[in-house]
Amino acid sequence: MKNPRGLKRAVFARHCHPWSAWTRWASAPLVLIPVWRRSWRDAALVAAWMAVNPVVFGEPAHHRAWATRAMLGEERWISERPMDAAMAVNVAATTAGVAGVVAARRRHAPATALASATSMALLLVYWELMARYHDQHGQAR
Repeated sequence: MKNPRGLKRAVFARHCHPWSAWTRWASAPLVLIPVWRRSWRDAALVAAWMAVNPVVFGEPAHHRAWATRAMLGEERWISERPMDAAMAVNVAATTAGVAGVVAARRRHAPATALASATSMALLLVYWELMARYHDQHGQAR
């Protein structure tokens, strides 16, 4: 695909499968393992999984699932980038993720776990906002 929008659409068409969304969400703490272990091999494995996850599952049979609507809402939201509550939640989730990386680098288990849990919880709040965005603004282009 030569068109970046077409590529994004192709990825989201598969990533909106609930299995793709939920396995990616559940895999978020894996990003901290290579940092904690200081392992390039682990980093390569996690990066490979994160790269293939959005396309390893097929397109969903329907778009009624909450995770599917969240991913489709995110696709549209990324294109439009409104300055809304979702932007603030996204920034907060990213900040928690960075704090998790810093804590993992320092090998501080409680801080690493707290930051990871906070990031994952905020991602669920973000997904809810994305599902609402999808419901309010219709199908992604």
